[in-house]
Amino acid sequence: MSDALSKGDRVKWRSHGGEAQGNVVKKQTGPTRIKGHKVAASKDNPQFIVETREGKRAAHKHSALTKE
Repeated sequence: MSDALSKGDRVKWRSHGGEAQGNVVKKQTGPTRIKGHKVAASKDNPQFIVETREGKRAAHKHSALTKE
């Protein structure tokens, strides 16, 4: 992993429409659902919940996020 990510960090990631930007909401270490989709996060395979300025949320692995 490159830089550690924390709540509030500004990040960017690739999305269907190109590049998206937002903030880290939390590090997810257990299963959850976002927009009806299962997020298979665990302590050994955490994901980060991110939120765009428009309020849309998604979950991504650390490797998919770039800290700004």
